[in-house]
Amino acid sequence: MAIVCKSAAEIEKMRRAGRIVRQVLEAASAAVAPGLSTMDLERLAERKIRDLGAKPAFKGYYDYPCVLCTSINHEVVHGIPSETRLLAAGDIVSIDCGVVLDGYYGDAAVTVPVGEIGAGLRTLVEVTEESLRRGIAAAQLGARVGDIGAAVQDCVESAGFSVVREFVGHGIGTKLHEDPQVPNYGVRDQGVKLKEGMVIAIEPMVNAGRPDVEVLGDGWTAVAKDGSMSAHFEHTVAVTATGARVLTD
Repeated sequence: MAIVCKSAAEIEKMRRAGRIVRQVLEAASAAVAPGLSTMDLERLAERKIRDLGAKPAFKGYYDYPCVLCTSINHEVVHGIPSETRLLAAGDIVSIDCGVVLDGYYGDAAVTVPVGEIGAGLRTLVEVTEESLRRGIAAAQLGARVGDIGAAVQDCVESAGFSVVREFVGHGIGTKLHEDPQVPNYGVRDQGVKLKEGMVIAIEPMVNAGRPDVEVLGDGWTAVAKDGSMSAHFEHTVAVTATGARVLTD
């Protein structure tokens, strides 16, 4: 495992990339409305990324065709934007975006309600976001990757939901995916030790039902096997001497 710790200057470059990711996600989230297609969000995001002087990280990555992943309801991650996929009131849509700027990557995701959503779905979204906050809080110098996973898992499972295991967070830097892997489950005091300058993407994917997923025939879209709803939040986080620094807020 080759973990690359970043200098303060490199983290600042990643902060600039992260800020663009946040602006794109904010613009896409603000546009979410019933009747909109996921391709409408895609076009908006691609325009915004270019306008802000960055390049999309996902488009062309292992031949992925778009700049966003847009995953609706029971879709966990990697939903491909489509002209025919329309958002409906009561849906939730997770929007995942990555960019590269000056050779450094930023990656983040949010789950957004489409109009009014039911109380159970709102709780799923809130718990997933809270589990990300707790994972970030655990990303302290000298802690271990297992501490992050345990913090996420405890939050999720105590609310009666389940953590997806097939997909995990990851190191990030001059590549979109670097070592180490950062699972959203784990045992405290286990796994890779967090060192100053490590930058990781922490990204809980949480199902309302069972954790099992399957990938659809398009080769990308992962769905909850039992058809239950799923939410996803993600931040790029630097481990610093003064604690976790979120680069995509």
